[in-house]
Amino acid sequence: MTMRDPNPPDLDSLFVDPPCDAQVETHISRIYLAGAFAYKLKLAVTLPYLDFSSLAQRHAAALREVVLNQRTAPELYLGLRAVLRAEDSRLYLAPIEASAQPGSIAQAVEWLVQMRRFDVDATLDRQLALGRLTPELIDAVAEAVAEFHAGAAPVAKDALAGIEAVAAMNRQSFAALPAASELSASAVAALLDETDAAIAAAAPLLAQRQAGGFVRRCHGDLHLRNICLLAGRPVLFDCLEFDDALAEIDTAYDIAFLLMDLLARDRIDLANRALNRYLESSQDYAALALLPLYLSLRAAIRCHVAALKPAEAAAARHYLALARRCLRPGSRRLIAIGGRSGTGKTTLARALAPLCDAPCGAVVLRSDVIRKQLCGVAPTERLPSESYTRAASARVYAEMLARAQAVLAAGSPVLLDAVFGQANERQAAAQLAQQQAAPFRGLWLEGETEMLAARVTARQGDASDATAAVVRRQDFAAPGEDWRHCNAALPQAALVADAAVWCGLN
Repeated sequence: MTMRDPNPPDLDSLFVDPPCDAQVETHISRIYLAGAFAYKLKLAVTLPYLDFSSLAQRHAAALREVVLNQRTAPELYLGLRAVLRAEDSRLYLAPIEASAQPGSIAQAVEWLVQMRRFDVDATLDRQLALGRLTPELIDAVAEAVAEFHAGAAPVAKDALAGIEAVAAMNRQSFAALPAASELSASAVAALLDETDAAIAAAAPLLAQRQAGGFVRRCHGDLHLRNICLLAGRPVLFDCLEFDDALAEIDTAYDIAFLLMDLLARDRIDLANRALNRYLESSQDYAALALLPLYLSLRAAIRCHVAALKPAEAAAARHYLALARRCLRPGSRRLIAIGGRSGTGKTTLARALAPLCDAPCGAVVLRSDVIRKQLCGVAPTERLPSESYTRAASARVYAEMLARAQAVLAAGSPVLLDAVFGQANERQAAAQLAQQQAAPFRGLWLEGETEMLAARVTARQGDASDATAAVVRRQDFAAPGEDWRHCNAALPQAALVADAAVWCGLN
């Protein structure tokens, strides 16, 4: 049950110069947009999961919002402003510094979080709607999330108990839906039973995540609308501040909200890109085994929230179907893509990955990126020639296969993107698939030397260090008929279609 303060103070008089030109209200806050700033008011509401009924509680929540969001968005969250009443009963805002003084705290009649205002189209949900959410931008978002997670301190919390609490909340929320809800009762019951089974199976993994320090004070509400672009850089904001229990979570459960939001918008291509860049940055491949459960829990929450609104009945059904689909077992497989530099291995791998049977598609492991990681340099930093000796390359392939084994063991499909110029490298990939009882397919891209040389010369900001001279020196014995030989000069759509058929992806 929601309860509101029947006599809230009239804050409109605070915004005269500059005036408030718009207001945005959610179920727990109201935002006044005035000039270059936004001022957020915590509404005096009581909900099953929060209590803002007293001024002291709203002050604590507002202060916590500033502190927590300054971790990722210090340029947005400027501070807390006390609303004071003058002798003539006029309301005014105390400066940020004065608001922290005991006198202001004692005399405040309300509290506002002051934020720097940004363009309404800057949030990623709007960027997606406008067709501006590019793969490159998704890469930057995933890197920002991985960096944030890496810097978040682990917390002592039972990961299994936390996920069981989320599942219990979902069960209670579905049970409390009005009779007019258009959700299929049998489908909801099936989802809840499937979720319980998935949690029981995941119990050992959840314990390992906790022991490994992956339960941290995360964002907690990491969907597209809570990420914005500032000066072309993605910034995470509006984190969940009112309940630590909902934000002290597995880092994989945090990124799952972003991935689920993309899947719900039918953009598995972007979800796959985000997942792969996040994994490249975090190297947290163990998270893959829990990702289907985490995605499903996120979708289930969105489902019962949407089901409360008759106008969102179709969205509720969509989320319910997504929640169940994420829990269905995917198809493990290993696909190796080889060929000389410039043949388009990475482009093909990225096109095939979303087609693989897993909630977010396949994991792509690229030898060029792994080589840079093993050398401790950024992906685009050039390496000296000694990093490309036979021994150095053997180390790269060994690490790539070790990661592929972890991905397959987690139940996910994987694509290997490497030259695979030596027969033993190709044999090792096939043997790994056999050991993991996963289907194997090899794709060998071929192209005319000068075309490949021109391609690598035109590259910018890529992890590959290959040059035209390297292409001209490459002389590999092509694999036999057990690998599909593909013409790298084909139009991309035709190349992807041919490769997908060979790999059984359509």
